[in-house]
Amino acid sequence: MRIRSALLAIAAATLASTSSFAADLPARTYTKAPVYAPAPIYNWTGFYAGVHIGAAFGGDDSYATNNLGLTSNSRDASFLGGGQVGADYQFAPNWLVGIEGQISGMSNGDRTFTDGTLVARDRSDWLASVTGRLGYTWGPGLIYAKGGVAFRDDNGLAANFPGVTDRKSTGYTVGGGLEYMFAPAWSAKVEYQYYNFGTTNAVFADGGPTALSYKDDLHTVKVGLNYHFNWGGPMMAKY
Repeated sequence: MRIRSALLAIAAATLASTSSFAADLPARTYTKAPVYAPAPIYNWTGFYAGVHIGAAFGGDDSYATNNLGLTSNSRDASFLGGGQVGADYQFAPNWLVGIEGQISGMSNGDRTFTDGTLVARDRSDWLASVTGRLGYTWGPGLIYAKGGVAFRDDNGLAANFPGVTDRKSTGYTVGGGLEYMFAPAWSAKVEYQYYNFGTTNAVFADGGPTALSYKDDLHTVKVGLNYHFNWGGPMMAKY
């Protein structure tokens, strides 16, 4: 009985000491759980309009002629600038299909043929296209391919001798690019586009007459800026 009474006394003393120690501890500080920002969803579906600038480079500089003295310059780079409008639809969920219309004004893109007497000049003042595009998106990024119908002015091949020229103002275009949505409703892009207008043929009554044939194509590189009028908004929060 004495041993048991002693053990009970020790246990009671220990419990009292522990309670006193706990009472001396400072109150526990309440910490609010961190708030995490929702991950954005980038929605490319909708209409857009924008502007671009860049350069055009001559493609195939070869030509065929029966005038042994006829020479041609190599086309220098030409500045271009213009605008585009289009619409996209995002599906499945990272794929995109769309349609785009684009027009660009050009400077100093002339190609000249001469034999010292005959002078013929091929000049394009503008390029345009209507293309479809297929792309793959990952958040704010988009990589795409495009292709469709190309147009240019119908200035023809101007010469200082009368003649007959078959110069096409309609052709095809293919290309691709990378676009990035850097702010709500705004995206920037870099794009390559190839234009092909087939073969130009001409016959000039210069005492020969002179026959001329050459391939008509251009390579272009552009950077651009688009504003998106999205049906669902360019970004929506995911909760």
